[in-house]
Amino acid sequence: MIAKLYGTSGCHLCDDAERLLAQAGAALRLDWTYIDIALNDELVDRYGTRIPVLLINRHELNWPFSLLDIHRAASSASPTQP
Repeated sequence: MIAKLYGTSGCHLCDDAERLLAQAGAALRLDWTYIDIALNDELVDRYGTRIPVLLINRHELNWPFSLLDIHRAASSASPTQP
């Protein structure tokens, strides 16, 4: 499963979110990409006042989010096994 973390350089909350993702990543087999919103005006308009924002499939988590929130979003985004 792939997630996207929207943030920007110098954002200490984004650093905190990255640490949470590092913890969750191994346990959930979650690969994630960091996207710096400062490189795109559209992303600044969308996420500028809410970063860090984590997107897992269609689930958007605004800060503050926890390991449990990440786990729930990842679990609900996974296909169910018959």
